[in-house]
Amino acid sequence: MPFNQPLGGNEMPRFGGPASFMRLPVAATAKGLDVAIVGIPLDIGTSNRPGTRLGPRQIRDESRMLRPYNMATGAAPFDHLQIADIGDVPINTFDLKKSVDIITAFYDGVLAQGALPLTLGGDHTLTWPILRAIKQKHGPVALIHVDAHADINDTMFGEKVAHGCPFRRAWEDGCLLNDKVFQIGLRGTGYSPDDFDWGRRNGWTVIQAEACWHKSLTPLMAEIRARIGDAPVYLSYDIDSLDPAFAPGTGTVEPGGLTIWQGLEIIRGCAGLTLVGGDLVEVSPPYDPSGNTALIGANLIYEMLCVLPGVPQGIRR
Repeated sequence: MPFNQPLGGNEMPRFGGPASFMRLPVAATAKGLDVAIVGIPLDIGTSNRPGTRLGPRQIRDESRMLRPYNMATGAAPFDHLQIADIGDVPINTFDLKKSVDIITAFYDGVLAQGALPLTLGGDHTLTWPILRAIKQKHGPVALIHVDAHADINDTMFGEKVAHGCPFRRAWEDGCLLNDKVFQIGLRGTGYSPDDFDWGRRNGWTVIQAEACWHKSLTPLMAEIRARIGDAPVYLSYDIDSLDPAFAPGTGTVEPGGLTIWQGLEIIRGCAGLTLVGGDLVEVSPPYDPSGNTALIGANLIYEMLCVLPGVPQGIRR
């Protein structure tokens, strides 16, 4: 079967063609795919500014500018993997708890068909139900979580399901290999002095944003690769990990964040790991009038495609 390729800009103008990720073919299911691009148009788990329900559509729209070959790393994911956009999870927009179960069931189906899921979010609540499905397929996994926030609240407004709680819930469900969990970019103000220490007490490695300032994160990623080894790993990337100077279109902005080039170093530093899934969450188009936040999100998903197992790395010079 020939490999799917994005529709090129010399075949159809960038402002035309299908509204799929990178203008890839659309598939009804994940059958026959190596990688399934999935949207989760969810924002009923947000605690501040809404709008992430529109994130998957806007990320797809801005992804029309992307081309298939990575000129920095030499990766060519569409030459090696069968990739298609399988559309959105049909969440219940009036019931967050039902939506969590709908998401898990949907990903159970994707994984049962042998595809690796990459997700366009949507608020960060969605990572917990995805990790439940990942655990059923792969067992507990290592986690690289890039974010301004730890997202380990026990409750928000008395509720245990919200975008500030997914990694507490995933920990409770036994989804994570605690000695192989890495949280990168946490910052800002807190409700108590030990807000970032809950994960540390459970064996997680927390790298606050200040430890990343003014430096390359390539050495950090080499250390993380060595510590994860050949364990299956999930990558969850919250766009608010980036400083709002780069990515203002999100619901809970925090100053002093990562740069775009550090974000690229983190994802490119995942090459060689046994990635079993990933997501890009919290893009809120109503706060992104230029479209640049969604464009960055689309590029980061593309970079995830470039480091998946089965995609050779070969830097072009």
